[in-house]
Amino acid sequence: MSPRTLHRLDQTAQILLLLWAGAALGFGVFSAPVFFRELPSRDLAGRIAGLIIGRLDWAAWAVFAVAGLSWAGRWMAEVKEDVIGPLRLWSSALMVALLMCLASSFLITPKIQAIRARIDAPIESLAPDHADRVACNKAHGLSRNLFFLRILLAVGLAATVGLLPLKNEDQAPLA
Repeated sequence: MSPRTLHRLDQTAQILLLLWAGAALGFGVFSAPVFFRELPSRDLAGRIAGLIIGRLDWAAWAVFAVAGLSWAGRWMAEVKEDVIGPLRLWSSALMVALLMCLASSFLITPKIQAIRARIDAPIESLAPDHADRVACNKAHGLSRNLFFLRILLAVGLAATVGLLPLKNEDQAPLA
């Protein structure tokens, strides 16, 4: 890829990462607490928040995949070197974000949905030490932590995508 194409990909990735991080942060900090405070039951609030989180999860897949396009064109040039450069560090953060998307979409969310389907009642109606309530609370806590870690990774990736090399030694610099 040419340096100009990489630069455009970097800008696109930066914008999308920041937009997703803003949407996710806006939901996590502003909307979700209001749902749980204002809706008549925590179960209803949790169902609505779960639907929104599901959509944010799929958007995260798309955003981190687009950010991966900035990575793909550079990987082979840096692999030839023995040092850990900015591309390898950025790649590691991207892979962690994608693994978090995988865990959230295919492990944690289905587990929460299975628990809710199994009990067919509001979670708060169960005793605090009931196995399903404990399991749902653990899964929810893990989901929340992964969600906010992905927000931090998205902001970090967006802030550092401009530091990735735009050329290797064989190409001319960006004009």
